[in-house]
Amino acid sequence: MEAVAIPPFESFYAETRGEIWRYLVRLLGRESAEDAFQETFLRALRGYPKLTHARHLRAWAFTIATRVAVDERRRRAPAGIVPELAVEDALPAYAELDHLAGELPATERAAVVLRYGYDLPYADIAAALGSSEAAARQATSSGVRRLRRRIP
Repeated sequence: MEAVAIPPFESFYAETRGEIWRYLVRLLGRESAEDAFQETFLRALRGYPKLTHARHLRAWAFTIATRVAVDERRRRAPAGIVPELAVEDALPAYAELDHLAGELPATERAAVVLRYGYDLPYADIAAALGSSEAAARQATSSGVRRLRRRIP
């Protein structure tokens, strides 16, 4: 595979900040998303110099955001309990998914939202979830099957 040149961090930030913000608001709610958004891009800035190519920058940013959101939810949860990520109605473009995906398990919810809300390919979803492409397809498929069973 051919290496892809890494753009300046400012360009990367400008291109991804809106999507990452909306994603974190959907996962955590507006108030918690502010801190998570800052933490996401601080982590990205720290890791940016270590990147060797720019093939999956967008998925990399979603991976960081997902991990920050999970860390935030764990920090707020009582010991031993890993809570489901909350979904807040944030954007009209994804309002159709909100009432459907809100009750899915966290991995399936993330996979469905990334696939159908953000139109990411399965390779990027896998990178964001920290799984294989097959596992990303399975999580998306399982989420869609659950949704189909609920819709009359």
